[in-house]
Amino acid sequence: MPGTGLWRTKSVEQSILDTDEPDTKLRKNLGTWDLIVFGVSVVIGAGIFTLAARTAGDVSGPSVSLAFVLSAIACGLAALCYAEFASTVPVAGSAYTYSYATFGEFIAWIIGWDLILEFAVAAAAVSKGWSVYLEEVLKLIGLSVPTSLPLGPLQFDWGALLLVVVLSTLLAVGTKLSARVSLVITIIKVAVVLLVIVVGLAYINADNYTPFIPPAEQATEDSPAIEQSLLSLMLGGQTSTYGMFGLLAGASLVFFAFIGFDIVATTAEETKNPQKNAPRGILGSLAIVTVLYVAVALVVTGMVPYTDLATTEDGTRATLATAFAQHGVTWAAAIISVGALAGLTTVVMVLLLGQTRVLFAMSRDGLMPKGLAKTSTAGTPMRATVLVGVVVVLAAAFFPADKLEEMVNVGTLFAFILVSLGVIVLRRTRPDLPRGFRAPLVPFVPILAILACLWLMLNLTALTWVRFMVWMIAGVVIYFLYGRSHSRLGKEGDVAHGGSVTS
Repeated sequence: MPGTGLWRTKSVEQSILDTDEPDTKLRKNLGTWDLIVFGVSVVIGAGIFTLAARTAGDVSGPSVSLAFVLSAIACGLAALCYAEFASTVPVAGSAYTYSYATFGEFIAWIIGWDLILEFAVAAAAVSKGWSVYLEEVLKLIGLSVPTSLPLGPLQFDWGALLLVVVLSTLLAVGTKLSARVSLVITIIKVAVVLLVIVVGLAYINADNYTPFIPPAEQATEDSPAIEQSLLSLMLGGQTSTYGMFGLLAGASLVFFAFIGFDIVATTAEETKNPQKNAPRGILGSLAIVTVLYVAVALVVTGMVPYTDLATTEDGTRATLATAFAQHGVTWAAAIISVGALAGLTTVVMVLLLGQTRVLFAMSRDGLMPKGLAKTSTAGTPMRATVLVGVVVVLAAAFFPADKLEEMVNVGTLFAFILVSLGVIVLRRTRPDLPRGFRAPLVPFVPILAILACLWLMLNLTALTWVRFMVWMIAGVVIYFLYGRSHSRLGKEGDVAHGGSVTS
């Protein structure tokens, strides 16, 4: 066992060997198209229907399309690293499992705790967005039914609760069934996105693209320093609204729209030929959604002036429907609402899938209660799925979703950095490992990925960093109170060393 204590690593061979244990064995029944569908279905959702318009109006102006390109480049660099790891270590857990093989148990725990933040918080936030669109769709058919009701000091969101319960049940029944449902819904929402692009082209006014990068706004009493991007704060910028800092901050915000392609890596253990299918699923899904995102951003900012997409004083946020409504295309707004409802459904489902697989991998290693790793006759981690469903239901049904997107972004970027660094480390420590896909120009590409992700992290608000550090400190405390003493690798080390494993 290489390393001891906090830095003990779990070999790639042992990780792969663990996938054959009868009680914790996942069923291998996913192909390339299943993975691409999962990737596209989780990425095309809230971002394309809400973030493009809102970020243009509040942060970047028409340059939001360039912000999407910058985010896509950072994601693409990280995706190459994920693809190599997924083909080399085809085991559930994604960045958590990769970190265990390269950096040791403590870093693996940190990244696992980080992924819990990414997937669970994102699932709760997106399910609340789904609930809002459900209310709009019900109005279209003549039913004025609020999906959020006051319950004492809290708001009870029954729409979000309904969605998470149904999707958790579907995931517990089987991953292949989930992939089929995802395929149907994904076809619907991609069709809606293409309709938005085609119809919107007829209403584009080239004047709306000027100025492409609007001049930076001056700071006011209503824009405290802690709410501006960390990079702007460090370099002496007054605000990160519009201007160059606004473009960079916009890239960090729309990064939320790309989150999900890495979830494809968490299903590598359930893939028939992970050496070939996992890289194709990761890179294929990212390429498809990048083209769609940039096209939608160009259309929405060309249809109306970016100032018309700004959040209003009463807190009303712009969506794609806002641009169509201004041109009197109300039927398009209705279709967008239906498409968003369908889109967000699969986003939540795949986020729940990713969260469950990370928890499953951590439980199999003993860092979480081992009972959560037990699989059902359907070949799915039933207990972990139920637990994740309950936690997300509570978060989505009773807690507000404000600022959750930025919390998810900082957690995901941190995971991307460790995965990119891990590729460099594993190339040096285990050059003998068979790699179904090799990231090009190592270490140049991983280093670029790390720098790009660090740059995006610096463009998130200082307050987001404070919240992230609090979450991470809580994770460290839990590791030392539970994970370290229950670690399966640690217990094996105790036996091997006569009961003494030092740190």
